[in-house]
Amino acid sequence: MPVTFQEAKREQLSLLAPVEKRTLIWLAEHAPRWVNSDHLTLLGFAALFGAGLSYWWARWNPAGLYAVIVCLALNWLGDSLDGTLARVRNRQRPRYGFYVDHVVDAFGALFLLVGLALSGFMSERIALGLLITYLMLSIEVYLATYALGTFHLSFWKLGPTELRILLVIGNIVLLLKPTAGLAGTGWRLFDIGGVAGIAGMTLMLIVAAVRHTRALYDTERLR
Repeated sequence: MPVTFQEAKREQLSLLAPVEKRTLIWLAEHAPRWVNSDHLTLLGFAALFGAGLSYWWARWNPAGLYAVIVCLALNWLGDSLDGTLARVRNRQRPRYGFYVDHVVDAFGALFLLVGLALSGFMSERIALGLLITYLMLSIEVYLATYALGTFHLSFWKLGPTELRILLVIGNIVLLLKPTAGLAGTGWRLFDIGGVAGIAGMTLMLIVAAVRHTRALYDTERLR
């Protein structure tokens, strides 16, 4: 007997979501027929692997930072377009797509942050802290998707696309000024950004966990 599967409602409320959605639909409608969602998922995965290698390369050659920007653009294309292409062509595989997409995201985040740690632009401890916080937030999102039936693609108007743009901006600034003054001392620019990222994602995690726990408690309140 086939397993009944109820696809979660997708909630994308990021700043660029309306423009991004229209752009992705246009790209999906004009994509070559030989391109399918698996190709795009693989592109997104390879691009994050390439971004990690490029950060490592940037330790010796600033051109690596330009390569990171190219890889982030390719990652956006692959990671964002794969699901849209499946929906436009009515070739959806909800369980397969959800699982593969987010396993790939987890490995991609690992590659990216290891590359940053090896680049010398971010300390190993802060890179590790970012990875742990990202994975904790991801766990919360996936648990909430299963328990509440809503898949949150953004927090506080920030989604993956906005984060990629912030990282691109950071790379450009890094090319001009790799350190920044803070409290009268010099800090690596990406260390400051990493600490801010850890603090922001931790706050998102706590707020989401409290809100979703309350919602589930009210839904299943014992009388």
